[in-house]
Amino acid sequence: MSDKKQQHHPTHYLLERTSTLLSTSSFSDLLSPRDAKRLWCYFDSLLLEDNLSPDTKCRLAQLSKGWIVTSQDSVEYKSAGLIGSPYDDIYSEQEYQATEWLIQVFNALFITQRVELVRGGHEPEYFPIRTTPTSTDTSDTHTSGTHNVTTKHLNEKAQIVFAHGFFSSALHEISHWCIAGEARRQLPDFGYWYAPDGRTEAQQLAFERVEIKPQALECLFNLVCMRQFSVSQDNLNANFDTSTSTFAQDVYEQVKDYINNPATLPRDAKMLLWTLLSMRFKAI
Repeated sequence: MSDKKQQHHPTHYLLERTSTLLSTSSFSDLLSPRDAKRLWCYFDSLLLEDNLSPDTKCRLAQLSKGWIVTSQDSVEYKSAGLIGSPYDDIYSEQEYQATEWLIQVFNALFITQRVELVRGGHEPEYFPIRTTPTSTDTSDTHTSGTHNVTTKHLNEKAQIVFAHGFFSSALHEISHWCIAGEARRQLPDFGYWYAPDGRTEAQQLAFERVEIKPQALECLFNLVCMRQFSVSQDNLNANFDTSTSTFAQDVYEQVKDYINNPATLPRDAKMLLWTLLSMRFKAI
C-alpha cells in the first residue's frame, strides 16, 4: 500500500448491503408518482431532447419498448416475494434482461461522448479513452470465445465496467461517472485509490463522505426505474462501532434534496433521468 495519504476509490462497489436504521421502504417512499411526473416535466422543460441526434432518438424510441423489464414491480417479482435480491435464481433472467436493456440505453444516449457501459466480473473499473500506449503498458491476455486476446488497455471509448452484471451495480458506476468532472474522466478510475473493506474508523468516515452523492444519485436512478434501493457502507469487516454512523440518513437527505432541487443534479444525470422518465411515462 502506498505511504501517501490514501484517497478512497469511488468506483469499487460491493453488492453486500449493511443494515441501517433506514429501511429499503423508507427510500422507496421518497419518490411519489406525482414527484416523478414533476421531475419529468422539469427535465423536459430543459429541452434536453434537442441535444440528441435523429438516430439516437430513433434508437431510444425502440428501446423504450423494453421499459417493463426494468421494474421490480412485475407479477413475477411480487409472486416470488423476493423483490430486490439479485442473488435469487427465480428472477435472474429478468435481472439479466433489465441490465442488458440499461446497457443499451446508456450507450445509445451517450454515444457522442465516446463512453460505454460494460458488464464486468468481480471488480468494477473505469477506463478513460486511450489510443496511444505508454512505456509502462503491460499486455493482458484473456480468452474470448476460442481465441486468446492480448490488449494494452487501449480503447477508442471510455469504459464504465460494473461488477457482477447486476442492474444496481451498473447504476452505481453510472452515478460516479455522472458526478466526476471532465478532468477526472480522463483518469483511470477517475484518479482515486481504493481502501478495501476492513478500513480504519477514519478511513470509513472518509469513504462515507465521498459516497453520499453517488449513492443518492444511484438511489434516484433506481426509484425512477421503480426499483428498490438500500445504502452500502461497504464495511462488513469493520472492527469498530458503526452504530453511530449517519451515512444512511445523509444519503436519504441528499436524495430528498435532488428531488426538491433538480437543478443541482449533474448534467449527464439530468439527461439519463429525463430519458428514463420519458420511457416510464411513454413520452419517447
